[in-house]
Amino acid sequence: MGTAFGHIALGVDNVADTCSSIRRAGGKVTREAGPVKDGSTIIAFVEDPDGYQIELIENKNASNALGVT
Repeated sequence: MGTAFGHIALGVDNVADTCSSIRRAGGKVTREAGPVKDGSTIIAFVEDPDGYQIELIENKNASNALGVT
């Protein structure tokens, strides 16, 4: 859209749980949690209020980067 970026990716501990939380809050999941084609990495896509795509990538240690233990 416009001259902005295509999408941003965020690492989360559990993609399916994050999608559920986003959906409960009224957000839009555009690709359900699942493995990438021919791979094992779990991803999903959600849409922000402006229509930009946000990719969620499962990383069991994502919260550690935020100082959460």
